[in-house]
Amino acid sequence: MIATTNTSQIKQSTPKYEVERGRPHPLGATPDAGGVNFAVFSEHSTSVELLLFDRHDDPEPTQVIKLDPIKNTSFYIWHTYVKGLKRGAAYAYRVDGSQDLHGQGHRFNKNKVLIDPYSHSLSDALWNRVDAIRPEDNVATSMRSVVVDLSDYDWEGDEPLRRTMSSSIIYEVHVRGFTISPTSLCKAPGTFAGIIEKIPYLKELGITAVELLPVFDFDAKETLHEVDNKPLKNFWGYDPHSFFAPEASYCANPELRSPIKEFRDMVKALHQAGIEVILDVVFNHTSEGNHNGPTINFKGFNNNIYYHLVNFDKQYYMDYSGCGNTFNCNHPMVDKLIVECLEFWVKQMHVDGFRFDEGSILARGQDGGPMGEPPVIWHIETSGALAETKLIAEAWDAGGLYQIGRYPGYRCAEWNGLYRDQIRRFVKGDPGLVEAVASRLAGSADIYQSQGRFPLNSLNFITCHDGFTLYDLVSYNHKHNEANGEGNRDGIDENLSWNCGQEGETDDPNIQALRKRQIKNFASILLLSQGVPMILAGDEVGRTQKGNNNPYCQDNEISWFDWTLVEKNSDILRFFKMMIRFRKRYGSLCRRKFFNGELNQQGIPDISWHGTKLYRPGWEDSSARVLAYTLGGFNGEADIHVILNMHWENLEFEIPDITGKNWCKLIDTAEPSPKDIVEIEQGVVISSKNYLVKDRSVVVFVSQ
Repeated sequence: MIATTNTSQIKQSTPKYEVERGRPHPLGATPDAGGVNFAVFSEHSTSVELLLFDRHDDPEPTQVIKLDPIKNTSFYIWHTYVKGLKRGAAYAYRVDGSQDLHGQGHRFNKNKVLIDPYSHSLSDALWNRVDAIRPEDNVATSMRSVVVDLSDYDWEGDEPLRRTMSSSIIYEVHVRGFTISPTSLCKAPGTFAGIIEKIPYLKELGITAVELLPVFDFDAKETLHEVDNKPLKNFWGYDPHSFFAPEASYCANPELRSPIKEFRDMVKALHQAGIEVILDVVFNHTSEGNHNGPTINFKGFNNNIYYHLVNFDKQYYMDYSGCGNTFNCNHPMVDKLIVECLEFWVKQMHVDGFRFDEGSILARGQDGGPMGEPPVIWHIETSGALAETKLIAEAWDAGGLYQIGRYPGYRCAEWNGLYRDQIRRFVKGDPGLVEAVASRLAGSADIYQSQGRFPLNSLNFITCHDGFTLYDLVSYNHKHNEANGEGNRDGIDENLSWNCGQEGETDDPNIQALRKRQIKNFASILLLSQGVPMILAGDEVGRTQKGNNNPYCQDNEISWFDWTLVEKNSDILRFFKMMIRFRKRYGSLCRRKFFNGELNQQGIPDISWHGTKLYRPGWEDSSARVLAYTLGGFNGEADIHVILNMHWENLEFEIPDITGKNWCKLIDTAEPSPKDIVEIEQGVVISSKNYLVKDRSVVVFVSQ
């Protein structure tokens, strides 16, 4: 240790680089032909040091640059220019200041080495999370920021695709989990490059956008706890520490430390295939955790600005996120960071949109209470750089703020939790839901229309990363999270699921057939509904998590996409593919505005509701488990008639007359593959005025 210290002192006594005053903007590390400009925001600090490393894994800095509090500051932005420094250089900061923790919430600690909040690339080669918690100096085990030249890339003319929201079909996927299984047969499994290898599959499936679970750099080394002497890691990535940096562990060539390039390669390749890229972004909390958590960046620069603190003792954090801390999104400097971050991902990384995890935290003011017009949300809404991006909000948070239908702004689609819950209940056979289900199928006008919004504001989903997969939804009545090591206490208890007669796997062919039918029922209802559908990756092939509804820590077969299912469950995959094609074919399934009773050229209304009897949907029938409706086609499109029989008995339904045309059956989920869904040329013409619909099935007719 003494030798290392002496070496460090020798290196620092003969500075390798000359320094100048520098500029306060832009924040972060900005290289040019002559060197690199550094700028970082830190209010209340009295001392800032810039640490330069020859290599990203050097335990000690090559040079320490102490910034002058007069010369190197502009208000609360500390800055300097290092002449001759090149891209790829590793750097970090030490910051000192007031020690008033309880009264002011300051956590300045010169012993902690901090990464730049605006880092575009990071190295965790030496990183030890425990050392970042202890009071002692952690320079030898700290993370390092890396200087990146963002201009050094050939986009080959690529631009965001700007597909309309109403025509979108979103596919929620985890970068690592999608291809890390040996069954993927990928050359670069678990990486951005692995996604590229599976583009032919995505294109054939027919989805229009991938929504990637968090790719902001997070602590992939963090051990949450151990089960059976095996460490459980943070798999999902909902625990970021750097919003501007792609996760380095998703690189095919981690030694090159090129996550920016590899992410761009993925985006460019997806765009060439006509597939948009939406990022699941986490601005509601960070990896620094509560008062017992590590100091990584935000705590050490401006703890009382970046976080909501408990008023009577500011050593503690308000936890509206359920993750230990809450980001103070509507402080002007935090607002600035969030908006600039989103603009970076659009302008520099060409992404097409964002989904805001626990988005209601962005609506909380600096006092923690909900705001009518939160500045950060409106700055996102009105940013010119973000004007054509897709915005999706999880319109609630762990602190109890629930804003479905009331999320601030105009543009955001919202994860429609009511859609998920009511469709789940309806398909498993709960009675008295037909009026609510009709609202969900029609775009949830009861939620959005009075607020001046549209069907595209409803992001419809049956399943997502959080909860059961679609296969598990029809195979388990109860969660089975024992592998998480929390005594099966984690995850929600009310899954609104039905196992079809037996818990878990079964060899009973009748139960297996019923489960497949239920999967097809869910898929068809989702893709027949107004709004924007989202499919969880793997649902199209019957992926299972063995009943685990909270596999946040399962980097193993529980969470991984099993590619053998593509062949094993090819009938389910075929159904999904054809349902997606069906939705794309008919404009009446993806309307931009709500139904209003408009008549088409044949005098058929845009929508008519029925039960087993025409025009008698049974809104007031508390025992009803069926619903039917007719969509009038416009602009030369065919009419569509849909029947949903979620009763356990076969039922006869009246079929409406269509003058001069015939009804042709294209979808019947009770039929075995390939008769369950067919092209128009193979459709069965229905000549009778009644049709017997089998139990627990969906039937769709198209006029011709």
